Amino acid sequence: MRTRIILLFVLLCTVVALQAQNAEDALDYRRNAIATMMVYHSEDEFGREIYDAFKEIPVPDKYDDHNVDIRFVANDNITGVQRNSNGLIKAKYGKVLTAAEVRKNAEALEDYLNSMDCAKLMVAKWFGLPVFETDSARKNEIGFNTTLIQQRGQYNATDVDVNVALQSARGVAMLSDAGEELIGNTFMLINDMTYVTAEEQAAVAKAIVGVLGAMFDAFVGGDSGKQLSEITNTIADSYTGFKVKTHSYLYQLQWNDSIAAVFYNNYYTETADTAKILAFIQDSTTFRMKYVAHEYEYDGKSALVGTYTREELVRMSCTRSMDKNIAALQLKYEDFKVKTPIYSILTDDRGRTTGYAAKIGLKEGISEKSKFQVIQRVENPQTHRTTYRYVATLKPVKGQIWDNRYNAVTEQAEGSDLTYTTFKKVSGGEVLPGMLIIEGKYRKVQGE
Repeated sequence: MRTRIILLFVLLCTVVALQAQNAEDALDYRRNAIATMMVYHSEDEFGREIYDAFKEIPVPDKYDDHNVDIRFVANDNITGVQRNSNGLIKAKYGKVLTAAEVRKNAEALEDYLNSMDCAKLMVAKWFGLPVFETDSARKNEIGFNTTLIQQRGQYNATDVDVNVALQSARGVAMLSDAGEELIGNTFMLINDMTYVTAEEQAAVAKAIVGVLGAMFDAFVGGDSGKQLSEITNTIADSYTGFKVKTHSYLYQLQWNDSIAAVFYNNYYTETADTAKILAFIQDSTTFRMKYVAHEYEYDGKSALVGTYTREELVRMSCTRSMDKNIAALQLKYEDFKVKTPIYSILTDDRGRTTGYAAKIGLKEGISEKSKFQVIQRVENPQTHRTTYRYVATLKPVKGQIWDNRYNAVTEQAEGSDLTYTTFKKVSGGEVLPGMLIIEGKYRKVQGE
């Protein structure tokens, strides 16, 4: 009897371990790929600090890092836009750009990206071609491969083996699926960052209060208004802070069946076919970046808790400003939406489900009003293409939203001690670990 109990216990432990392993495996999912750039304003007082801070900002972990050698563009090098005294249009304190001004800037930056062959660099990175790399040791390696696509898409080698795939309908479907789900969802985010310092805000406050004080004295006589101005100016002078204003311009790599056909038929080679590689490098029309969305972020009321060096303050402000724009762009542009896996099912001491955990939070713009679809990725047995099936609808639980913003733990912000956000089910069916959640409506979901 005792032996039987021991065997049952071992079996149970094995099952639990396998379930845990399967849950971990399920957390692998296809992320969108993103590269980031910054417009560098050398004429600005804080231009160099913003430049140095941007170099240290990591790609958000909900995206695959697809950075290429183009990371900065000097403002002076951008042409074809309505300019202020130098370069891109820059918003004045408290003012945003008009739609026409945003469009002009976006078009100028798009022209710059395409003149620099940005799209070709991104395709080369997807297919492992090293000729554009700065690493001279790898430049002698000639030929494409699908290693990165296999890793990011969780494909078997034969699924995206171009030479094999082009011989069968299923193989072509897999290549198309990889193109749509991975390559076509590659983005460049260009950030034009300016700033407001404490001194600028204090100057504005002084000017306003000074005018009001003078008006007050003119009406009632005396110098009460002047005294009020002096007191208020002292408060304004003691204000400390550095707030970033960020215009983010989002661009998408253009990739469809016709572009893929040109690439696979004319350029793709895993061997040292110099003619094909040279033809790919010289192609200046097939691969393009396209402007898709813009977001502006400036929170004049935001405040950072704690004492920081000038460099730390700039880095934190820039990181949080960019994260806010990325969160807003996810809701604004369909293809840019982030899919995040259910990390675990939360239960009480009786084993009853009490909620669902996912590793996203304030950095991704989550609030109590956010609503998420739970979706399941399935392969269509006829077309072998990936589809998404609706499973349920979730909402974040009040007081259980993870503050995962940059340096939130250091600031001891509310929610920074959590390691995930807790969600509750509003409607739908059974939710399992590894299923994906996506904010808002997702047009590719079937069956809701």
